[in-house]
Amino acid sequence: MDLSVVVVTYHSRQHILDCLRSLERARGALAMDVFVVDNASGDGTADLVRREAPEARVVETGGNLGYAKAVNRGIRESSGEFVLVLNPDCVVAPGAPEALVAHLRAHPGCAIAGPRILNTDGSVEYSARSFPDHLTFLFNRYSLLTRLWPGNPWTRRYLLSDWDHVSDRSVDWVSGACMCVRREAVAKAGGMDETYFMFNEDVDWCHTMKKAGFSVDFVAAAQVTHHIGASKGRVSDKVILERHRGMIHYFRKHHRVNPLVDALAATFILLRARLMLAANAWRR
Repeated sequence: MDLSVVVVTYHSRQHILDCLRSLERARGALAMDVFVVDNASGDGTADLVRREAPEARVVETGGNLGYAKAVNRGIRESSGEFVLVLNPDCVVAPGAPEALVAHLRAHPGCAIAGPRILNTDGSVEYSARSFPDHLTFLFNRYSLLTRLWPGNPWTRRYLLSDWDHVSDRSVDWVSGACMCVRREAVAKAGGMDETYFMFNEDVDWCHTMKKAGFSVDFVAAAQVTHHIGASKGRVSDKVILERHRGMIHYFRKHHRVNPLVDALAATFILLRARLMLAANAWRR
C-alpha cells in the first residue's frame, strides 16, 4: 500500500463526503486506503460514511479522544508506506497525494511533507511556518496585535509571509490540516503527543521529527483547499482551555528558557484563555 489516509471526524457530517470524494478523484495511480476515525460524533457522521462512502473504513473510538489520540489510532490501523493525515473540512486537488508521496520518496530525509493550502476564497493559508517563540501568542495569525499591525516583523517571521508559497522549501512545521508522514519516521520518532487534545499537536510533531534528524518540507505542487473551522463548529470552553493548556505544554517541552520566562509565558497564555472564555460567554 502506497498511502493510507487518516481522517479524524467529530460532528463532520456536513463536509466529510466532499473530503472523501475529493480523495477518490485525487488518488491517481497510488494504491491508497482511507480510514475515517470517528470521535463519537453525535450527528451520524460514521453511519453516513458507511452508507455513502463504503470504500472508506470507519474506526469508531467510542468517545471524544481528542485529535492526537485519534490520529495515532488511525496510523496503527493502517499499513501504507506513507500516511496522509487530513482534516474532514479539506478538499484535495487532483495529483496532490501523488506529489506528496513523490517528494517523500525523492527526499528520504524528510519525515513530513505539507501541501500548499488555500482558504475557501482561494487565498493562501499560511500553513507552513516557523516555530513559535514566547512572543507568538501575541503575534500569531489571529491575535489582536496582528490584526492591528499586520505587517509587524514577528508575525511575518512566524507565518513566513514574506515567502511566495509557490516554491518548495524546508520549513519548521506544517499545519496538521494536511500532512503526509513517512511511516518509518513515525516508527523512529513516535506518533503525535497524546497530551494534546486539540491544537498544537502538529507543531509539536514536526518539532519532534526535526529533533530526530528529519526535515519537514513544503510541496507547492500539492494543493488542498481548507474550509477552515468547518469541522469545529462553535468553540466550546473545553476546546479553549485545552488549546491553551497545549500551548503551555509545548513551550515547556521545546522552548524552556528559564523559570521566570516560563512562568511569565504561562501567565500570559492563561490570561489569553480567560479573555477568550469571557468573550465566549458574552457571545452566548
